[in-house]
Amino acid sequence: MSYVSEFAVAPAKDAIRHFRQRLSMETDCADVHAAMRNQDVDFVLLHAVGSPEMFAARHIPGARHLPHREMTAERMAAWPQETLFVVYCAGPHCNGADQAALKLALLGRPVKVMIGGMTGWQDEGYEFAGTPQHAEIAR
Repeated sequence: MSYVSEFAVAPAKDAIRHFRQRLSMETDCADVHAAMRNQDVDFVLLHAVGSPEMFAARHIPGARHLPHREMTAERMAAWPQETLFVVYCAGPHCNGADQAALKLALLGRPVKVMIGGMTGWQDEGYEFAGTPQHAEIAR
């Protein structure tokens, strides 16, 4: 018996529930990129970490900079209550997107985390936005 098969496979109904729940809370870089490429953006993409200078140096095109520490009911009132937010951070080594998602959920806002963050975006070969005068900050 391998490590793969050591534990019994979940029944299909349990697997369906599990994966539907994950997909209700997560999206990935490819889906965000495709929505942007097809001009089918029905969400607000939030860069949830870092300083304004780091954001200016390198971020995902179309994203808005709103660090999770600045997400308040007053700040989020700029968007209708039903607005879907997609949050991301630096990558798998960063929990800023999870912190932002929790904060938004506590405010009653629809939210998904873009898994992979900037690391995933780069791994997919997608372009970043940013300004050359700030490029050294992003390194």
